[in-house]
Amino acid sequence: MRTNRLKEIWADGRAALNCWLGLPGPLHAEAVGAQGWDAVTIDQQHGLIGYSDVLAMVQALRASDAVPMVRVPWNAPGDIMKALDAGALGIICPMISTAAECESFVRACRYPPDGFRSYGPTRPAMIYGGDYAENANAEIVTFAMIETAEGLANAAAICAVPGLDGIYIGPSDLSLSLGGEPRQDSDDPKVLAAFDRILAATKAAGIRTGVHTNSAAYSKQMIARGFDLVTVGSDMRYLMGGRREVIEMRKG
Repeated sequence: MRTNRLKEIWADGRAALNCWLGLPGPLHAEAVGAQGWDAVTIDQQHGLIGYSDVLAMVQALRASDAVPMVRVPWNAPGDIMKALDAGALGIICPMISTAAECESFVRACRYPPDGFRSYGPTRPAMIYGGDYAENANAEIVTFAMIETAEGLANAAAICAVPGLDGIYIGPSDLSLSLGGEPRQDSDDPKVLAAFDRILAATKAAGIRTGVHTNSAAYSKQMIARGFDLVTVGSDMRYLMGGRREVIEMRKG
């Protein structure tokens, strides 16, 4: 089976750069994958993307070295398994607030005896090799999102769930849950303290930590803080940023 490149990057002691896709389309995904990202995440939760789009976009990403990941809409086993059967090598699951929720998520990503993922890897076995089922449990990356006050309180227990590879922080929801504004690239001491608490829990458990950011500058700060994966903006934000640049040029 194809080795998960994210695990190789982390084994080398480096942080991985991830791009976020909320807009559908295989050509769009192919173009983003060709830019040299370590991973590309297809967002089914807040993105405008259905399952047929996921399949086509994962197929398009095969042309690059980017690891295809999917943020599923919710902690629903059927959605998780369908994303994996499309060929995703990583799953990000939103709104994980307890160890029990995390265990259900992880087990949906693993074949027995480590989980209850249903067998039927038609496409993954074709593209990753006939030994896919024997190696998928070790290669699929699982990220549980901590983005609630309850999840923060249970961070140590969530991180200790067997088979979990990492925590992915949703800064906007986490800030809202802590009484703040839904901001990314936050400098709020309360939010940064929550980051550090989660980082301490992941380090203690020997797993990875990811975070969503909107800029290269903030991503560098987060890597220096100890994060292993940083999402540096999204397709929609890049499109809007380009538009603003053109409008400002016209004003000048």
